[in-house]
Amino acid sequence: MEATPDHRRGADVAHALADVAAQVERAWSRTCARWAVAPGGDEETDLARLVAAEPDLFDWRVVDAALQRLDCPECGRALGSGARGCDPCDAADGHRYAAREHDRPGVPPGNEHALRVAWSVSRHPHRHPPRAVCGFELGLPEVHAGRLPTTAQAQAYRAMIDRLTDAEVERVTSLAELAALAGRRAG
Repeated sequence: MEATPDHRRGADVAHALADVAAQVERAWSRTCARWAVAPGGDEETDLARLVAAEPDLFDWRVVDAALQRLDCPECGRALGSGARGCDPCDAADGHRYAAREHDRPGVPPGNEHALRVAWSVSRHPHRHPPRAVCGFELGLPEVHAGRLPTTAQAQAYRAMIDRLTDAEVERVTSLAELAALAGRRAG
């Protein structure tokens, strides 16, 4: 039996993160195969550098996989994942959004961008304000499933998150719980 992944926001977020992580790894494996590069060696590092230098030529999953394989020369973390203020990580994190994104079949236009941003924020929460992290993490299972909130829905979620205490922002585990907690303060 496969272990259930853990996440502070619950199993739905954990499963979405695990599935996207698997997609990222499959995309990287296909890219390595296409370039005839064996994983784990200098050639893989060279390919990761090439992808990171030209993100607009690759799918966002490939770019994210490449960044995970490169160490930041300043902070030592995976490139693009260091704390805000680390210049190489800030640059790499910004450049990741130049990568290509194509909506998956059967999802509304813009879903792939929403998935990509929710994934990135959820993977590197220390780079973002806690209320933004809360929103992207809670929304990740929805966009992963192919749904996309309307602008009005997204604004309503943001307004609800803004009504939470800092402690509630850290521990809320679902959109339903968000509505219940925020509803206590409505009005």
